[in-house]
Amino acid sequence: MKALNNIFLALLIIFALSACSKSEDNKGPMEKAGRAVDEAVDKAKEKTGQAMEKAGEAIKEAGEKMREGGEKAKQ
Repeated sequence: MKALNNIFLALLIIFALSACSKSEDNKGPMEKAGRAVDEAVDKAKEKTGQAMEKAGEAIKEAGEKMREGGEKAKQ
């Protein structure tokens, strides 16, 4: 009985270790989909950051023009 328990434990450890494989070929469809989602989110963050920079520049330019217009109106 003790030998059977040892064999079962050894098989369980082998199975557990094989399930922890880091190879890309052994990844399931959900892991691959998760990676695709992560990449899409990273791209979206990059594009959003670029858009925010452009919007910030446009707002800054508009503020400068408003200040210049206000200074001209005072004269």
